[in-house]
Amino acid sequence: MHLPLLTRRQWTVAGVTGAAGPYLPSTARASLAQTSPPLVFPRDAGAHPEFQTEWWYVTGFANVQGQEAALGFQITFFRRRLASTQAMTSSLAAKQLLFAHAAVSDVQGKTLWSDQRIARWSGVPDSANASDQGWARLTDTGVVLRDWSLQRTAQGALRALVIAADFSFDLTLTDTQPVLLQGDQGHSRKGPDAAQFSNYYSRPQMQAQGEIRLKGRRHALAEGSRAWLDQEWSDALLHPDAVGWDWIGIHLQDGGALTAFVLRRKDGSALWSGGSLRQGGKLRIFGPGDVVFTPQRLWRSPRTQASYPVQWQVHLPGQVFTVRAAFEAQELDSRNSTGAVYWEGLCELLNALQQRVGRGYLEMTGYAAPLKL
Repeated sequence: MHLPLLTRRQWTVAGVTGAAGPYLPSTARASLAQTSPPLVFPRDAGAHPEFQTEWWYVTGFANVQGQEAALGFQITFFRRRLASTQAMTSSLAAKQLLFAHAAVSDVQGKTLWSDQRIARWSGVPDSANASDQGWARLTDTGVVLRDWSLQRTAQGALRALVIAADFSFDLTLTDTQPVLLQGDQGHSRKGPDAAQFSNYYSRPQMQAQGEIRLKGRRHALAEGSRAWLDQEWSDALLHPDAVGWDWIGIHLQDGGALTAFVLRRKDGSALWSGGSLRQGGKLRIFGPGDVVFTPQRLWRSPRTQASYPVQWQVHLPGQVFTVRAAFEAQELDSRNSTGAVYWEGLCELLNALQQRVGRGYLEMTGYAAPLKL
């Protein structure tokens, strides 16, 4: 989950993982299937510049120096198609905009370090246009924004490289599981209208290796560090009644992967919900009403005065979990790029006995201000 131009998932209705499939009428399912063809890899790991909005979203936790999940990390690249420039023939025409957010969560220091980038892209792939400050590949994962990048290596892994003032990371991310197609075989429902959906897949439980530098200190990632990649692209718009969403992507300790979200109205009620659970080789897709988020503890940001639920009770069919932030101050201010203020950070998942059963990321938007297109 995430957001572009005001909020990472603002254009596809709340950057939440969708779920439609068996819960939609057959006519709606047919509409989804006819609108977007089946996903094909590695092609669909590349950019889709004909769509209005797209993003590549990497989150993870780093075990370092004998400490589990001592650091969290996040890098998101957004692409936005500009309709007004598509007919221009100049190589300097900005036919696409690229944005990026990156952050490191220091659990012991209870501090979030973040940075952001923005650049124009002519739409010419693979850095073929020398005037471009950023570019993307069409045939496989590859997006570059000046000194930040996420690219497929010759060995088949992904390399995430970020260089910022107070932190940097150079990470190699290797699949340990098959691609997870969200929603209806990769067509993810994002609201009550059948037209509100995106193309969406995830790569959970990726092995993370490399190093993170924080305030000049080097931290080598130890065994057990994990990363999660989401890629999503869409032409759909945010539902007019939606003001924000709450989302989790969790690496389960048994090797499973849990995604859950709720899209909220102004009064806090659920407009749409969904997600998925892959566990023991089986995939379950959650439909509207299957997922309920109940806030348990709030934290008020001293910088923006926004109040965020940093502990949740999450109800799934037959299961109840607690989601708890690793620490409270993980609010990210991206007003210099996409324009949004939101909370996104490392969290842990507890079962009904309050035993930890997973770790991942929690994202909450629309608390500092309602999302506006």
